[in-house]
Amino acid sequence: MARRSSGSKRRKSYRSRNLNFNRNTGSGRTFAVAAIFFMLALFLAPPIKSYFVQRAQISALQSQLKSDNTALDEARKELTLWQDPDYIKSQARERLHFVLPGERQYIVTGTDGTNTDKAAQTDVVKNLPEGQPWYTRMIASITEAGKA
Repeated sequence: MARRSSGSKRRKSYRSRNLNFNRNTGSGRTFAVAAIFFMLALFLAPPIKSYFVQRAQISALQSQLKSDNTALDEARKELTLWQDPDYIKSQARERLHFVLPGERQYIVTGTDGTNTDKAAQTDVVKNLPEGQPWYTRMIASITEAGKA
């Protein structure tokens, strides 16, 4: 029996060496943990995406609400202006050229703040295409002089 016990010791050491080599190849535990994290990411990605999309929509709607409120305030200010009879009279005079009874209205044309000189008015004659007969230039000059 002594031989068997010494032989079994040899077998244990041989098996323990083989088991050590098998442990180094990897275990299913890391694969299971990685699979769990992957599945967790797959299940959590759509709700997280919808959360961020909804937050962006909320911020866009809030900024639109602010701009609408400022436009509403401006419209209210204009409404209070139009309730003033003096403002209505001034707008009727300015926009519609209304006058009160007994007043005369003079409308001055051609003085919109730009300098108009005679050379700019005769540009029509100079801008005629080349090769035109002399009488075409003369007719253009006469019609331009008639407009002034």
